[in-house]
Amino acid sequence: MRSFCCSNLPHRNVGPQFTRNTNKFYNADLVIVIFTEGGVKVMNRTIFLRKAGLSCAAIAMLSTCEQDQVAEPELSFEESIQQQLIQAKPGDVIEIPSGLHELTRSLSLNVSGVTIQGAGKDESILSFKNQIQGAEGLLVNADDFTIQDLAIEDTVGDALKINESNNVIVKNVRTEWTGGALTTNGAYGIYPVQSTNVLIDGAVAIGASDAGIYVGQSSQIIVRNSRAEFNVAGIEIENSTFADVYNNVATNNTGGILVFDLPNLPVQGGKNTRVFNNEIINNNTPNFAPEGNIVGTVPAGSGLMILANDNIEIFDNDFNDNDSSNIMIVSYYITDRPFDDPDYDPFPESIYIHGNSFEGGGANPDSEPLIALKSATGAPIPDVVWDGTMLPGKQPNEILCLQENNDLTFVNLDASNGFASPNFYTDAHDCVLAPLNKISLTAVTE
Repeated sequence: MRSFCCSNLPHRNVGPQFTRNTNKFYNADLVIVIFTEGGVKVMNRTIFLRKAGLSCAAIAMLSTCEQDQVAEPELSFEESIQQQLIQAKPGDVIEIPSGLHELTRSLSLNVSGVTIQGAGKDESILSFKNQIQGAEGLLVNADDFTIQDLAIEDTVGDALKINESNNVIVKNVRTEWTGGALTTNGAYGIYPVQSTNVLIDGAVAIGASDAGIYVGQSSQIIVRNSRAEFNVAGIEIENSTFADVYNNVATNNTGGILVFDLPNLPVQGGKNTRVFNNEIINNNTPNFAPEGNIVGTVPAGSGLMILANDNIEIFDNDFNDNDSSNIMIVSYYITDRPFDDPDYDPFPESIYIHGNSFEGGGANPDSEPLIALKSATGAPIPDVVWDGTMLPGKQPNEILCLQENNDLTFVNLDASNGFASPNFYTDAHDCVLAPLNKISLTAVTE
């Protein structure tokens, strides 16, 4: 009589190797199957072992041996989070525990209705400092997506890219390049593009070589209660419609807040953005965008810059100490870049600036026309700078209206005539535009 233990036991499936002329034992979880010349007998395993004369100690040892199976290797955090994202189902909540979690490859999510939840934007940290593969930290192509209470650091490319998604919530998320303002940093921190119903709330974005918080080619947008610092552009709304940007702090960027409309993009016609109740202060970091990027044309010291965008309302903001100018309204021609898009409108129109507070600014401009202006006047650059370009037949009050801004100073640069005759008179802009509507997001909890 032979006994079998663990891996020495015959396979459970009875195959041709068991002949009628041999005695072999099949050890199942609860039974012993005995093959004999007379047939097959099934007996309770413990009873069989006792009848065979084994002691209780031997039985216990055999049982222990049988249970000593090889455990599956434990997944690393990186393997586990990748597996959860791949296997996610609508309604799943993927938890990111507290701690610094190092990852070497991009993460992606393609399943709608998923939430990624951390323990706090300074508690649950996804670090890509040693990233060797992928263009982003996390790439999302999914609707009804929520990410909150975590940080994404030091990605090779964009930190959090959300593409072609509906109903997006980014809440209490920090993106940061911890080495400071470097050209080698990734382009975008928080980066929804071609999306609708986008809420960014309580975010922090630091160190992006393009824009810290960027929403592009999208519609129905709220960016609020967030902080953008040491980016080229702090907060940028580009080629988008119907956006509210409020209760944010933009500081120590090259440009604090940008509202742009650019040519040769799938979605154009940026309009209807409100920028209000923000602190836009000390945005004087030298421009560190990689060469060739459009944001590389933004002068250091730009508080708010509107480029070729329409129907913009700017109110109840605090502008302090932005060294080129607190507000600039310019056409695309100011970039000196050619374009061949017949559907593109390069001129800003219907810009309404009212009820803002200005302190300091314009003391050290980073733009040839502004440097020349400061040299000619011996005074800081005015709070509001308009390049003066417009379609033939348009009137200045169709481009820009100024109302109830404390101690506001203004200049029309006369850029269309080679900056020949700047003027500082606001009379042509003493007008009122209808206020824009509040943005309400459908299917997103505000």
